[in-house]
Amino acid sequence: MNSKLRFPGKILLFIRRILFALLLCNAAASILAQTPDWIWHANTNAQSVFFRKSFRTPPLLWNARLTVSADDSAEVFLNGVSVARCTDYKNPIRSEVSVRLNQGENVIAIHGENKSGNAGLLVHFNLNGQTNLISDSSWLASTNEEAGWNTLNFNSAQWQHASAIGPHGILPWGDVLVKAAATAPESLTVPADFKVELLRSAQAGEGSWICMTFDPKGRLIISPEGDAHPLLRITMKDRAVSQVEPVPAPIHYAMGLLYAFDSLYVSAHGPKGAGLYRLIDRNNNDQFDPDEVQLLKNFEGGSEHGYHALALGPDKKIYVLNGNGTKLPTGVSPRSPLRNYAEDMLSLPTRESNDQDGARPPASYILRTDAEGKDWELFAGGMRNAYDFDFNPEGELFAFDSDMEWDWGTPWYRATRIVHCVSGAEFGWRDGTRVWPDYYFDSLPPVVYVGIGSPTGVKFGTKSNFPAKYREALFAMDWSYGRIVTVHLKAGGSSYTGQWETFLQGKPLNLTSLNFGPDGAMYFITGGRGTQSGLYRVSYNGKERAVAKTAVDAKALESRNLRHQLEALHGREDRKAVDFLWPFLSSKDRFLQFAARVALESQKVENWKSQALLERKPDASLAALLALVRSTGREMQNEILSALFQLGFDRLSEPQKLEKLRVLELSLIREGKPSSEMVNRIFLELNREFPASSWPLNRELSRILLFLGRPHTIPEMVVLLDTAPAVEEQMHYVEQLRNAREGWSMEDRKLFFSWWQKPRSSKEHPPELLKYFQDVGRSYVDGAWFDRYLRDFRRDAIATLSPEEKSELTSLLNTPLKGSLQVPFRTRNFVREWKMEDFASELGQQSPRNVERGRQAFVDTQCLMCHRFGNDGGVVGPELTAAGSKYSARDILESILEPSKVISDQYGNSIATLKDGDSITGRLVSQNDEEVVIETDRLNGTQEKIPRKNVTELKPSPISPMPDDLVNVLSKEEVLDLVAYIRAGSPASQ
Repeated sequence: MNSKLRFPGKILLFIRRILFALLLCNAAASILAQTPDWIWHANTNAQSVFFRKSFRTPPLLWNARLTVSADDSAEVFLNGVSVARCTDYKNPIRSEVSVRLNQGENVIAIHGENKSGNAGLLVHFNLNGQTNLISDSSWLASTNEEAGWNTLNFNSAQWQHASAIGPHGILPWGDVLVKAAATAPESLTVPADFKVELLRSAQAGEGSWICMTFDPKGRLIISPEGDAHPLLRITMKDRAVSQVEPVPAPIHYAMGLLYAFDSLYVSAHGPKGAGLYRLIDRNNNDQFDPDEVQLLKNFEGGSEHGYHALALGPDKKIYVLNGNGTKLPTGVSPRSPLRNYAEDMLSLPTRESNDQDGARPPASYILRTDAEGKDWELFAGGMRNAYDFDFNPEGELFAFDSDMEWDWGTPWYRATRIVHCVSGAEFGWRDGTRVWPDYYFDSLPPVVYVGIGSPTGVKFGTKSNFPAKYREALFAMDWSYGRIVTVHLKAGGSSYTGQWETFLQGKPLNLTSLNFGPDGAMYFITGGRGTQSGLYRVSYNGKERAVAKTAVDAKALESRNLRHQLEALHGREDRKAVDFLWPFLSSKDRFLQFAARVALESQKVENWKSQALLERKPDASLAALLALVRSTGREMQNEILSALFQLGFDRLSEPQKLEKLRVLELSLIREGKPSSEMVNRIFLELNREFPASSWPLNRELSRILLFLGRPHTIPEMVVLLDTAPAVEEQMHYVEQLRNAREGWSMEDRKLFFSWWQKPRSSKEHPPELLKYFQDVGRSYVDGAWFDRYLRDFRRDAIATLSPEEKSELTSLLNTPLKGSLQVPFRTRNFVREWKMEDFASELGQQSPRNVERGRQAFVDTQCLMCHRFGNDGGVVGPELTAAGSKYSARDILESILEPSKVISDQYGNSIATLKDGDSITGRLVSQNDEEVVIETDRLNGTQEKIPRKNVTELKPSPISPMPDDLVNVLSKEEVLDLVAYIRAGSPASQ
């Protein structure tokens, strides 16, 4: 972005601002590409002033850093929700607020107060590290609280432009933005008898902190993000920080830190790339010299979705957690507990992946290794992107797995959740639409869903001096919404159930890591994505004594011990194993049955396949046949399916029916489509079940029947699409039907394509999803990919049509789809009526343009309503993605400013003159001897049928359907940036 100084002649001020901007990059990773002004109301004596500014977010926003300073105070609202409060201009508040932004129009509203002395407000808002929103005279100000100051709809008559006092750096305030200060502890909420202290704010040169641990001497080791800063070692004395020193080891960007075996293990960037390193202080100089750094395993993958946490297990193994952007390293044992994994989602051909390049099974996974890093096993996987994990006092491992927030509102969305990471665990996260539902019994369900957010650090309170209920709880951090939740686990069978509550919360509070210190207090840090970091301590000052764990549930302990015995067989052959594990295949304890099935797959198939085919107890038979499908090939398919048919649906409960369908799906996925005779047997059995009375059954039955091409499946699915109460159910049927080519009637096609024009409401989503949003104080919105799914699915469906079908469906296909739940486009004010001559001197220049600003102009002028660009947009006007390869900048600008100069006959309008003297203008849909059909509103597909006898003349319109004033709301620079954006074309990722 171009940097502009308000006083370009003041060289010293220019130099000072550059220096301060560089310092701010170190302290808060937020280079001031533009200089904000201190602003206030024109009435400088006003004690209470309301400010507002509307703006649109860049596409796929992932980082939004807000900094606010105020004299005397200010409370900040984004889209009506309070996100930050500054009570001292010397300590600006900094917050990462991307999760609070809408996909479309946004409003930042601020209530500033001043009781005496100087009054002022300063705002710097960095979006995606590129686009800055700053306080200046373009902001609106009012002293009237009733003027709708923090809503989208407001009374503009009560507002005037804010008064600019002067740029950041002027006296009496000075350079407040470069002064590092973490969120004040007094603003954080905690339960009664708990106290929060801010021990230190990260200073310039110390980076933004993302991971921490205690060393054997009780000192904190903290890792900043990125490669620019070393590890830090913090020594405390008398409950205060006494020393901060760099760790002179060639290790950076650590997201996993663990002291074990007289060593510091780190998952980080090191001398030999990213991976797991072991640091050993062999010369006892209290440092880690370069020759004391040993690489144990390289990890290939992205940073935030790359290598993550480390933990020491009760088996004295090092457990390593990696995100879904990390490829599985080489050298992992083929006899690992988790093996033979695959996508395993039955579907007609689907769209390409949307997520990380490495996001293929096992996705986010857990490895374990010995102290020397010689033997490696894949312990568990199938998570989306877990960042941290911890063992409870019983030696059970738990992780806080993330959601895919871009998928809000789809059937494949699943919220953040606490998962019990047992041996061989598969949690079924797959990329895009292929996420497994929880009832797939070749995966394991969560302990508890938490909701929306960004999981970071977790730690059990075992080493705390907190009351009993907290010592037994798992503390889990949510980076996005600034909260630490306590998850209270209850043993049940061989696993656990859980409930959660908020323990600590603040704004801004970008929580990254926590641990319990030698004093029994909780220590946590904030940071990440360049935000201001702080080190905090939470101590308990109440009267309730910290006591040992409550009485052990003997029955649950016995179940866990049985599971451990089964897990001892994972990856290990034993001639007595089959006899031991077989009874547990019938267990109603899902974790026990899962452990037994994984143990069975570790044995030679010849030793148990006959028993699997002959088993008639439903639970044992289904688990054994699942193991057989996963362990054999096509040569066993007929025998497996024949055994599966022995389990009639009338004998099965709904969960067992779903398990039977899952075994059938895996057979079709892994072994291929069976013989026509077997397909007919499948149809005969499933015909009686479909449609079913429950959504899960319909979800799997429709998937199978559509895949096998059963007659009448499409009409039944279209009816389900039309009657399904939840958007998630509707999306499933659309996603499945979009690639079906055979079995359609024209009426079904019309009903199917009309779905895209139906309005959607948040009330059509499950109440638990809406509650996730309520829990963090925001209203429901569709995920960022929701509209793209709609566009991609419709595009795929259109590709299956014959030319004749396309012709008959023209009106539906040309009607823009109803978008997701977004706020409308930003309204811009008129700038001037632009003409080609206004750009005569600029068009021949080769100076670089701001393409990102051009993209914003493309959105704000609503070009996407009619034109397709990349994967976005409508079909009313010409495709623009490749315009840059065909037209010069002058050509493109001319088509924008003078759209009627050249009109394509594919997109032009026609004028029908009527006998009564009236005329109707629009796109000519069809004409014959009986009638003329004119589409008068292309965006909504509105048509008018005119009797042919009433039409006296039908001719092309000389006026383009494209308005000629769209860019009159843009500045001259924005118009040129818009042309540059179109010429640049659309990247494939759009």
